[in-house]
Amino acid sequence: MKYSSFLEKKTFASLIPSFLLGGFCVLSFAPFNLPIIIFICLIGLLIIIKKNRLNGSYHAVVFGLGFFLSGIYWITICLNEYGQMHIFLSVIFTFFLCFFLALFFFPLSFFKKYHLHIFLIPVIFTLTEWLRSIIFTGFPWLSLGYSQVPNGPLAGFIPIAGIHGVTFLILITITILFKIFQNKYNSKSALLIVFLFIIWGAGEALKKIDWVNPVNDPISISLIQGNIAQDKKWSQDFLNESLLKYLNLIKSSDAKLIILPETSIPLMFHQIPSSYLDEIMSHAKINNGNVILGAIEKKENQFFNAAFSIGIDPIQYYRKYHLVPFGEFMPLKPLINYIYEHWLNIPFSDLSSGNKIQAPISVSNQIIGLNICYEDVFGYEIIKALPEATLLVNLSNDAWYGNSIAASQHLQISQARAIETQRMMLRATNTGVTSIIDKNGYLIGSLPQHKTAKLDGLAQGYQGSTPFSRLGNFPLILLCLAYLLFFVFIKNKRNISSL
Repeated sequence: MKYSSFLEKKTFASLIPSFLLGGFCVLSFAPFNLPIIIFICLIGLLIIIKKNRLNGSYHAVVFGLGFFLSGIYWITICLNEYGQMHIFLSVIFTFFLCFFLALFFFPLSFFKKYHLHIFLIPVIFTLTEWLRSIIFTGFPWLSLGYSQVPNGPLAGFIPIAGIHGVTFLILITITILFKIFQNKYNSKSALLIVFLFIIWGAGEALKKIDWVNPVNDPISISLIQGNIAQDKKWSQDFLNESLLKYLNLIKSSDAKLIILPETSIPLMFHQIPSSYLDEIMSHAKINNGNVILGAIEKKENQFFNAAFSIGIDPIQYYRKYHLVPFGEFMPLKPLINYIYEHWLNIPFSDLSSGNKIQAPISVSNQIIGLNICYEDVFGYEIIKALPEATLLVNLSNDAWYGNSIAASQHLQISQARAIETQRMMLRATNTGVTSIIDKNGYLIGSLPQHKTAKLDGLAQGYQGSTPFSRLGNFPLILLCLAYLLFFVFIKNKRNISSL
């Protein structure tokens, strides 16, 4: 019994480095932005998996657990501080979500057996990460490719292969580096070093390619950051103060396009006083422009998270399509309705989805692809507005996550969408990070978090398409599946011939 207990302690202790490497991996993402860290941490994990006697799947999943606990701990803040769930339950829920997401790191455990195959692990991991972006409505937050945004060595591949393509190249890099160290600088190592330099050199060279061209003159913009605390946002006692704050911020701008955050007006659109809308409309006409604001829209018995454009152009709207599970709609409603009634208090948590395909809106001399909050996490959905859209606009409210790193991570995601499509991304958020992002993913300007302000600038529209905006993830997934089928076929053929 004593020997067995000693082994169990030793086994547990051997998992600690994997857990810590997963946690440190988050330093490659915003707000830390150290893209090289992800390579160091993943190489460390593969060395552990290769040399440790313990089943590699334990190390891979524990690495993933450390990664997500460090990266999305802020879900606890959302559930506890603003959803009013008990702290114990919110921690438990967050832990199990992180554990579920950690399972998607399981393919790294195959490295112990298949380390001689450079492409196999990157292919399988890329496929599972892509699956994470679609299964149960998808949660691609912290996909590994985001670690290279905006100026990592592999960022140049984003307009061609998207974020998952960069994930593939990160895994290719670490498997090549592992083989270089393993071969101890022989002739194979030299070839692998050349291959690695080609990949990284191409990543830098591709950054210099312009896939699109400017269209029409730039337009003046103002992005409004109202900085309304989440616990006050829907309070009737704070309603007049919210309306007045936004009206004053709008009137302080002379821009042709003024953009407010998600659900900036804490009323359903039909309940907004006509006199209030008339003042906004009047000011927009004085500026010879338009105002885009967020509000809940009621149509018959359905409620939509929507954005409305009012001003010199006819009123146009966009209804959010990709809703946040548990926050904006209830999956498995009959099973978890008790949780919502007794443990959570999230306003408008049973919304309806807008149409999957919605026409971009036309304002001034530009065509805008609108998306609301969490929607810009899904690159394959953002490209539906292209090539018609000349600008991308995101209305967000990250006040749910307090002073955590969530808002910075969300900004990095928006930067990736700009690079994928080579369109400027304009982000109007409630508490930050309100930003103007150029077509290469770099910040032209941004506001400090948790400050009431407006961000003024110019927005240039672009026309044309990147390879990713035309084809999305389809070529990458097809190539990965083709390689996997080829590998299985060859492996089975060899097994049969050896009988």
